[in-house]
Amino acid sequence: MADAAPPHPMRFPLDHPLTERVRGICLPYPEAAEVPAHGRSTFRAGKRQFAIVGAAHDDAGAVEFIPDDLERPVLLEREDVFVPPYEGAYGWLAIRVEADAGDWELLAELIDTSYRQVALQRQLRALDGG
Repeated sequence: MADAAPPHPMRFPLDHPLTERVRGICLPYPEAAEVPAHGRSTFRAGKRQFAIVGAAHDDAGAVEFIPDDLERPVLLEREDVFVPPYEGAYGWLAIRVEADAGDWELLAELIDTSYRQVALQRQLRALDGG
């Protein structure tokens, strides 16, 4: 019997430069883990996602994150930020980046905010050195 094809082909495989660069930002967080899901790499603090490489049904480079509520309107004024399908209904946003282009300093800040939104208190204490 032949092996079944994976249910979701990886749009940004584990060795894709965009995935590798996002991994470098996400995995240093306390208890962060990378979990492939629905054809994309997701990064989680415990069980809760805080970053996703790629936006669903979009082959352009993008990273999804959970914004601070106060920053959301300002972020949506940017041309490189959009409401992604599916996760957008739950408050997520996405920013267009490529492995070698885009506002990576901003992305690192957005991922930090996103992590802090879902992290447990012990993870936040470990992050902040408390």
